[in-house]
Amino acid sequence: MSAPVSPGGLAGVAAPEQTRARYPDAEGYVERDGVRIFWERYGEGEPTILLLPTWSIVHSRFWKLQIPYLARHFRVLTFDGRGNGRSDRPVGAEANSTDEFAADALAVMDATGTERATLVALSCGALWGTIVAAHHPERVDRIVYIAPAVRLAPGHPERDVPFDEPLDTDEGWAKYNSFYWQRDYADFLEFFTAKCFNEPHSTKQIEDTIRWGLETTPETLADTTRGIGVPRDEDFAEMCARVRCPTLVIHGDSDLVRPLRQGRALADATGGALVTLEGAGHIPNARDPVKLNLLIRDFVSPPPAPRRWTRGRSRTRRALYVSSPIGLGHARRDVAIAQELRRLKPDLEIDWLAQHPVTQVLEASGERIHPASALLAGESPHIQSEAHEHELNVFEAFRRMDEILAANFMVFHDLVADEQYDLWIGDEAWELDYFLHENPELKSAAYVWLSDFVGWLPMAEGGEREALLTRDLNEELLGQIARYPRVRDLSLFVGDPEDIVPDRFGRGLPPIRDWTEQHFSFTGYITGFDPATVADREATRAALGYGARERVCVATVGGSGVGEHLLRRVIASFPEAKGLVPDLRMIVVAGPRIDPDTLPSHPGLEIHGYVHDLYRHLAACDLAIVQGGLTTTMELTANGRPFIYFPLERHFEQNRHVRHRLDRHGAGRRMDYRDSPPGAIAAAIAQEIGREVDYRPVPTDGAARAARLIAELL
Repeated sequence: MSAPVSPGGLAGVAAPEQTRARYPDAEGYVERDGVRIFWERYGEGEPTILLLPTWSIVHSRFWKLQIPYLARHFRVLTFDGRGNGRSDRPVGAEANSTDEFAADALAVMDATGTERATLVALSCGALWGTIVAAHHPERVDRIVYIAPAVRLAPGHPERDVPFDEPLDTDEGWAKYNSFYWQRDYADFLEFFTAKCFNEPHSTKQIEDTIRWGLETTPETLADTTRGIGVPRDEDFAEMCARVRCPTLVIHGDSDLVRPLRQGRALADATGGALVTLEGAGHIPNARDPVKLNLLIRDFVSPPPAPRRWTRGRSRTRRALYVSSPIGLGHARRDVAIAQELRRLKPDLEIDWLAQHPVTQVLEASGERIHPASALLAGESPHIQSEAHEHELNVFEAFRRMDEILAANFMVFHDLVADEQYDLWIGDEAWELDYFLHENPELKSAAYVWLSDFVGWLPMAEGGEREALLTRDLNEELLGQIARYPRVRDLSLFVGDPEDIVPDRFGRGLPPIRDWTEQHFSFTGYITGFDPATVADREATRAALGYGARERVCVATVGGSGVGEHLLRRVIASFPEAKGLVPDLRMIVVAGPRIDPDTLPSHPGLEIHGYVHDLYRHLAACDLAIVQGGLTTTMELTANGRPFIYFPLERHFEQNRHVRHRLDRHGAGRRMDYRDSPPGAIAAAIAQEIGREVDYRPVPTDGAARAARLIAELL
């Protein structure tokens, strides 16, 4: 097992708040003795779950992987513990005692009209959760303790260092010292978070915790630490004996912050159950969210037994298709595969778990979208929020989509737990693939994985940090597949071996092509349409209303909404391009996520929104201007049309994987957005429009090949 990768200086890097998977239905403040405590409420009805704050090194966002799932089943409350987040930072140990935190919990319950709740507590939260349960039993239904920080059994001996005395060393747990915090708080944060997340490949969790730790100060954190030690009249063990509600203790046996024996002692003291997580560290709700979510849900309200069951011989064969919403290319090729599957298996029913803009393609194609799709958290809006004027660090955007991916996997989990499917198909459905490999016991159907690229690659602008992080992610994903090869019944690469980049997964890791050839089957490229329907280009032009003498240029940027800046620049080039090409007809396709009315226009320029049969326009045009996405560029390649493409800056897939494939086919003219003002684009239009091209042929049977391979699993 590899050691965790250090975030390398992240303690000094600010980052914007990432898009949430679910936002609160209500929020507010409650004030006690001049201290304001910020709370949030998610969902309605009963029962209520109160996710308690832990030590003030973090705020309530550390529950981000639990809130979306639990709020679909229960009413959920959170609040920022005093000392961090949007709550106040009172001074002194007495103002930050365990009794004050417990009183804050009761005040939040009162302010939100909550008579009773199940308490969920991580680490130090076990202290104030136990106070509430012991002294206000009428307010508590149950308690879930996660990695409880309780001294009912000895802690790790290496942690026994003075907190408020100067030390002659700064090594190891000597960093857990108020004097050291004043000297190098950032280094302490990196040390402590690495102890919390000692599981390999925990870089994102470490980064999050460091950033949250920077939202308080070493002085405030020291006060909250001293507050835990403020003497109470009641012994903690005696207080545990007064807890009468059901309790569940969840503790990792590899916890380097609080040993398992402390969790076991708490379970014994409260008469509760103990669940041991083998190989887990101190914060399993962040590192193993699926397991934690299900443990909490089942403890609070066990799911009802199925009311219906159908014998295998009597079942209709059913498939659940999950198509990535990042762009529209996945949707078109997936519909083509589904249609071919139905030809081979006419009795197969296919449901789609999908979100906008994929649903727009599915609806227009007459496909059946499962109602659970409405519960999915939006991935395309997150990607759009991460973009900055034709720049998208897609690798970092993916990492910062962690809570959305976890929330969407939980939607998938509930769906397939309630309904019987024979087959799951995931087209770059990263949440399915990742969490199924992390929880292989949840696999209950044949599972197919599709992708048109393999390997997360660093961009030069990201430096050594990005190289380390992409390597770490690749190593994690390769390790998952090596450990549980049975999770994927079939892996399909949408392309040919030659389309794979000649790179390694990272230093010391295997070559991408060699590994992919061992683990994938190849479909050839899947265009998503029947090339025969547009083979007669002149007939297609006539059907679309294009004049024989018109020189048609189509500018389109796909379905994610990230390409608005490119469209605006192409629009700005139109007057000059029209002067260079007098018979030019330019058609701008904004797609489903950009409002055409928000784009500027010029006389003679056409602007449209979503166009379902866009492939026909691309097959008929004299020139296309596009981003660097694979689907559109390969459609143009397959139809032998000249095109100019502008890969998004910092987008490793467009700049490395797609570019490699296009170079192999000898297709397209690549231009850099940053170095291409409207005048340069106009000149390129004049040079490229109508140019004869000689591209390498693109296979036309990709969807049929994919369907034949998938059908074998049925």
